[in-house]
Order: sequence, then C-alpha cells, then structure tokens
Amino acid sequence: MKRSFRVVLIKPSHYDDEGYVIRWMRSCIPSNTLGCLYTITEAVKTSGRLGADVDLVIDVYDEINQRIPVQKIIRQLTASDALGVIMMAGVQSNQYPRAIDLSREFRAAGVTVMIGGFHVSGCLSMLETIPKDMTDAMDAGITLVAGEVEERMGDLLEDALHGRLKPLYNFLKDLPSLEGQPMPILPVETVSRVVGNMTTFDAGRGCPFECSFCTIINVQGRKSRWRSADDVEAIIRENHRRGLNCYFITDDDFARNRNWEAILDRIILLRERDKIRISLLIQVDTACHRLPRFIEKASKAGCRKVFIGLENVNTATLKETGKKQNNVEEYRAMLQAWRKARAVTYAGYIIGFPNDTYESVMRDVEILKNELPLDLVEFFVLTPLPGSEDHQILVKEGAWLDPDMNKYDSEHVCFKHSKMSEKEWMRTYNDAWKSFYTFEHIETIFRRRLATGEKTVGKMIGQLFWFCGSMFIEKVHPLQAGIFRRKHRSERRSTFPRENWLVFSWRRTREVVSVLAGMAGLFWKLYRISRKVEKDPGVRAYRDLALTPPAGKGSHPLQVLTAVPSKQPSAEAIETLTQ
Repeated sequence: MKRSFRVVLIKPSHYDDEGYVIRWMRSCIPSNTLGCLYTITEAVKTSGRLGADVDLVIDVYDEINQRIPVQKIIRQLTASDALGVIMMAGVQSNQYPRAIDLSREFRAAGVTVMIGGFHVSGCLSMLETIPKDMTDAMDAGITLVAGEVEERMGDLLEDALHGRLKPLYNFLKDLPSLEGQPMPILPVETVSRVVGNMTTFDAGRGCPFECSFCTIINVQGRKSRWRSADDVEAIIRENHRRGLNCYFITDDDFARNRNWEAILDRIILLRERDKIRISLLIQVDTACHRLPRFIEKASKAGCRKVFIGLENVNTATLKETGKKQNNVEEYRAMLQAWRKARAVTYAGYIIGFPNDTYESVMRDVEILKNELPLDLVEFFVLTPLPGSEDHQILVKEGAWLDPDMNKYDSEHVCFKHSKMSEKEWMRTYNDAWKSFYTFEHIETIFRRRLATGEKTVGKMIGQLFWFCGSMFIEKVHPLQAGIFRRKHRSERRSTFPRENWLVFSWRRTREVVSVLAGMAGLFWKLYRISRKVEKDPGVRAYRDLALTPPAGKGSHPLQVLTAVPSKQPSAEAIETLTQ
C-alpha cells in the first residue's frame, strides 16, 4: 500500500491596519510563485523520486481569495497514516507576519512548515546578520528557504519526507536556467477565483538595472535568465486546453528579456494561425519604445495593458536612486506610442525620494495629468524593502526602521524622511491619489481615449472604477484589491483582541452597506461622465498638451518644469472623490 505524502502550498495574504486578513471573493492578481511551485512539485511526483510506495498529493491555497482551512489541513497531516509538509510560497516582507502566525498554528500541532520567498531571500542576500524575526522562526522549528527551487524541490521534499529538514536552505548562489523548466501552471479552480480568470507566467527572471529600491536585482540576480519561445508556447497551449487565455507576464521588465521578439512572434503565430485568444498584461521600462518593433509586436500579440515603471519626473532623483535608464525627455513619446497601439497604460510613481516635499509631489502630479497621456497611475510610498540597497544602507547606518514587517507594503511609512514628517508624507501620498483621480481629470482621460481612436470608453470605466473604488471606498491599494471583501472574526492578528461577535457583525454589516452604496454612487458618476463625453460631437477632435507629439529630439516634453508654475488643485478638487 502507498503512503500518502501531502504537500500544501499556501500563498499568505497580509493584515490590514485593524489586524484583519485582507481577502476577497475574487482577487485581481494571481500568484506566479504558486504556479511555479505547483508544477515543480508535480514534476517530482511524476519522476517517482520519493519512492514507488509514496502517493504525493498537492493542495494549493491563495489566501488573498480563499480562507485557509487550518484545522482541516492539520487533520490531514496528523492522521495516523499521513505524512506531509506545508510550504509558505513567495512570502513578501509585508506577508511575513501572517505567514509566521499561520506557521505557528501548524507547528503547535506538530506539522512541518517551510517558508520561502522575497523576505527570506532578500534578508539573506543583503544583510550581514540574520534578522531576529527569521531566527525566531527557526527556533520555532520552521524551515526557511532562500532562492529558487526548480532544481532543488526534490531534495527539499525528500528531507521533509524523512524528517531531516534543516533550519535553513540557501540557494541564492545557485540560480537555475529557466529553459525547459516545468511550466508555471495553476489549477483551474485556483485561477477561477481571480478576476477575469487571469493566470500568469514568468518569461524571464532577473534585471540588469541598478535601482536602489529594488529587491529583484539582489534576489533573482542582475543577470537575466529566460524561457524559450517553445516554453512559452507550451504554457499557452496547456492553459488554452484548460480554457485560460488571459495572462500577466510577471517579468519585472519584459522589454529587457533577450527572447522578447521570439516570444512575441510565437504568440502572434498562435493568435493568427491557431486562433487562440490571448490577452497580455506586461511590465516594461520607459525606454521600450526605442526597441524596433517591440510595441508593434506586443500589440499584435494581444498586449492590452502595460505597466510602466515611471517612478518620477525628476531627472536628478532618478539618477540618485540608480534608475538611470529612465529618460524623462522621452516619457511622452513612449506613452503616445503605447496609446497608438491601443494599450491601457499604467504608471508606477514613488513618493518619498529625498528631495520630495508635499508641494513638489503635488506639482509633479499636475505634470502627470496635464503633460503625459497616462490612463492610470499607481502611487507608492518609498519603502526600504529587505533585499534592496536602500534597506541595506539604512541597516548599516543604524537608522530607524519600523520593526513591523506588515507595514512594508509600499503604502505605509517605514523610515524617517529628511524633509517630511510621517504625517506629512502620508498626506502627500493620499492627496496624490485624490488629485490625479478627480472627476475633472477622469473626464480628460475619457476624452483622450476617444480622441485617439477608441469607439467607447467602456473598458476605462471598469479600470477607473477599480482604482477609485479600491483607494477611496475600500481603502486598499488597487494591487491588493478584489471583488467583495471577506472578513472573519477569528482571523485577526495576534496583537489585536478578538472582537465580540455582536460588535463585529454590526460593524461589518455597516461596512458592507457603506461600500456597496459608495461603489454604486461611483459607478453612476463614472457612467454619467462617460455618456457626456461620448455624446460630445467634437470629442474626436480633442487635443491637449499630452496628445501633442514632442517637438523633436532634445526637446523637453515636460514644459511645466521650465515654464510657468503649474496650477495645483484646490482643496475642494482634492476632496471630490471622498465626499
């Protein structure tokens, strides 16, 4: 008879400011790490490495859209004839406290637990000593794993099966090639809990740039590694067989993937020859438009959304942080090229660089609004993430860093700024969101979309509804948001008291009613603005500075920096969406 060996893959969420787990009925972004680990574990199972008498069973849980059945898992792994291990997958720094809380529950029942991901890997890659939160975990019997495990999963599972796991495994100096590795495929039931049934794959890992706030270059390496076009075709065909055709390519910068053209050519072939419907969301740098045919081929391959690491409009600031590849003078040309390809453009913008002040950031937001044809902007608080050069320098200097890893989510202040207090910094962050997403500017976004060839603004309504609803009604960053927030009274951080069930139920009922009413009002307002714009007979001829082609090489597109000071929004305009 075969022995059952159960591998439980868990991607933990993290806590909100009230100590409750952030979880949704449907989430917005799938976990690529879960997909990788699932198929790597499947490969170990298929190889028979654990022995002919072992029946390897794999369970997958993504806590952002699924409640972790702790007691059920404990029963499964502590039954008299059962063996198994829990693997906390892809744990980021802000998810580490939640991963530890879950792990301690499992360890109290005698269950074997491993934790891997960017927090463990980042700390080991950049710090001279192991942080206390990691040594405490190992003291509690939790195994920590740093690095990538494509070629190490068999060793880990053998050690777990035979009860000989070490406290720490460090594979950071042994980064595997990606060609021919198991495909990152998630079970259909896992993908079904993501909005739009979006799934994911990494076409490459690593990044050649030197941004001081980035962890990827120190965890995945500065030497990029890639999957082949054959690998990507196999991923797409397998997912298509399962009815999945919408992808987030998780490469930090797909434009720097050596195989980008071969991969896009293959995807175009699959779309045109085999009639496979494929929709892509990719991440690129601000110089991608300089690559011949890149944007054109990305569009033909089904790229409908593109995230661009804009980060800032101040050239000196970008150079200070190591983001020398960003040429501010080319921002508008690059964005207009993506607009011509009919892609929705997202830009990341970081608040909290050394020279930032409330006034300078609000001025920069006006530049984003008036002079760049951006559809959406995601603002972030500059965060010294473990694994980044910023974090390493602050640790060496003995600077104050917030000890609560739950706050390292790019939405909270975690260190002291030279020019802004914590209160002023958070006011700047919140007002940047409110200033960009005024209803007046939303109308401008709609007009720009129609002026550049869109027939309707339907898809922009959905995108703006998501962003505005997340930030101003649900009070969470759009990247953490989802459809219908789920809370459970028992899933509260151990440092918070458990609420009385009656108090919790009453408060939660009021929250739900308030959110539903707010969302309904927001959608109605966006719909009315869209109808107003679409009915305007002159909208196709609309032009503004953002839609005006740059005058030529060497001209500065951000004329506000050298012309008259930009008009900052009034307090009334900033508060529009929160009234």
